[in-house]
Amino acid sequence: MNKIQIKKNLLSIAQRDTELKHALDSYGYPEPRIQPAGFETFVVTIVNQQLSTKAAGAIMQRFRDLLINITPDNVLAKRKTTLRKAGLSERKVEYIRGLAKAIKHGHFNPDKLDSLDNANAINAITNLHGFGEWSAEIYLIFSLGRQDVFPSNDLALQIALQNLKQLDKKPTPKLARSLVEHWAPYRTAGSLFLWHYYNSEKIDNY
Repeated sequence: MNKIQIKKNLLSIAQRDTELKHALDSYGYPEPRIQPAGFETFVVTIVNQQLSTKAAGAIMQRFRDLLINITPDNVLAKRKTTLRKAGLSERKVEYIRGLAKAIKHGHFNPDKLDSLDNANAINAITNLHGFGEWSAEIYLIFSLGRQDVFPSNDLALQIALQNLKQLDKKPTPKLARSLVEHWAPYRTAGSLFLWHYYNSEKIDNY
């Protein structure tokens, strides 16, 4: 989504959510965050799992240097031991190779995800080894530009929502989903704002 869409959607949510309206007045609007759709972004998602942004970025750069062009064929042309030289764990190598095989053999087609509704797109992604619901929802938000996705398992969103709604403790994923039901059909914009809210200096020490 672009800036205009994000602002429009958040203004719509603000008409139904007083706490978000007040926070929006204080913190302003989040910037768009867009990732290209396709194989490389799925690889980036695997590399990022359970790593700091800095560590994942370094590994990803070595991976790019190793393959030059990140494609399923180029991944499968390299030995597992060669791929591990980028700093990848054995499990992550298996996930990346499994993804490449699924695409090569026609079991998974990233290009067809855009034609699926949210539920079916998430199901197609989570059928891959190494991809849970959170990873699928993140792809829908940043690569497919879906407007009504809320990754309720995201820790930062839970903490931001706790602060926004002045809750005694961090909400469970189930409670988090219920707290933002009235944000539909613009829950993606709400998610972007909560990340923005969480990362702001005013929330940093919360």
